Amino acid sequence: MYGVVLAAGQGTRMQPLTDSQPKPLLPVGGQPLIEYVFDACVDIVDEFVVVIGYRGDDVRAKLGDTYRETPLTYVEQDETAGTAHAIGQTESVIDDRFVVLNGDVLVDSTLPTALAETGGHAVATTSVSDPTAYGVVSLAPDGSLEDIVEKPADPPTELANVGCYAFEPDIFEYIHRTEKSERGEFEITETLERLLADGHDVSVVEYDGQWLDVGRPWELLAANEHVLADSDRDIQGDTASNAQLSGAVIIEEGAVIHDGVVIDGPAVVKSGAEIGPNAYIRGATAIGADSHVGHSVEVKNSILLPGATVPHLSYVGDSVLGRDVNLGAGTNVANLRHDGESVQMTIKDERVDTGRRKLGVVLGDGVQTGINTSLNAGVKIGCNVCIAPGATVLHDRGLE
Repeated sequence: MYGVVLAAGQGTRMQPLTDSQPKPLLPVGGQPLIEYVFDACVDIVDEFVVVIGYRGDDVRAKLGDTYRETPLTYVEQDETAGTAHAIGQTESVIDDRFVVLNGDVLVDSTLPTALAETGGHAVATTSVSDPTAYGVVSLAPDGSLEDIVEKPADPPTELANVGCYAFEPDIFEYIHRTEKSERGEFEITETLERLLADGHDVSVVEYDGQWLDVGRPWELLAANEHVLADSDRDIQGDTASNAQLSGAVIIEEGAVIHDGVVIDGPAVVKSGAEIGPNAYIRGATAIGADSHVGHSVEVKNSILLPGATVPHLSYVGDSVLGRDVNLGAGTNVANLRHDGESVQMTIKDERVDTGRRKLGVVLGDGVQTGINTSLNAGVKIGCNVCIAPGATVLHDRGLE
């Protein structure tokens, strides 16, 4: 069986983090997001077929030719034209049944296993409290698929389409017959409708495990929290005798923990990172390779991408710092609204309620702040922007 992983999109809702790297490579718990997708189905597939597009060479270079001894084959989607179009790009390499997963969705291994064990074509669903934002599935009397309606105002059921499938190779015939939707994309839901219209059965796998769609910056934090919650303590790096490490803390070989450092896990410190002296790391925090968290710095529930530097006298909470970010001394991040409301963030020119009472900032690669900079909750700053000393940043900067 093949495992098709869709990883071609740019991930514009994750900007500015995806302005210089593909979303599937963003780190969760210290490893690329897409690797968790591989982990979910590596035991049931013989070969992965990865559909790449935006910065596809970066994906190839990072992942290589195998994952846990399972071969990786890459196919390119030259334009973002919908899920059916993406799956259609794999036709030249697939000659057997296959499962399909998105490269930015975390699920338990039980889901692809259940799809694999279900014969023929199959679609996965999960029950949600508000189905209006999803494709909603209706069941036939025998429990198979009867219909899928996209984002209905009056949902017929509470079963949302998870976006994970199993298909026989004859699905490609129906993909060829799929027409562009009003959104200008080739939708896999229309392909399924054509299967049903021709009398094919489509099984429905109902799933009640984890389902994290990692499409926006705060969802990257949520995924990081989820993954690190299941981590185990493992201290390999050079750790000072008076450093205090509690809980599930992972210090990779090549990392350095200086005197006076306190780390309350779950946390991971990647190889080449340097912490302290006298720094405080807490919450679900991932410190990327070659990063530096220095004297009297507190980092809480955050992700630092490789090379990010917070050298001294700063607070960073509930935030994502891109590669090679450098925060000047005294830079502080606000991560809480005092009116008790959840933090909002701008996504594609629209203000979105994140649902998180605590959320800090998202900084693109190469951002630099001057000394004594204050960054407000929910602010995003684009790649390579420089902030003047003493600035108070209340709104997004440097975004297209």
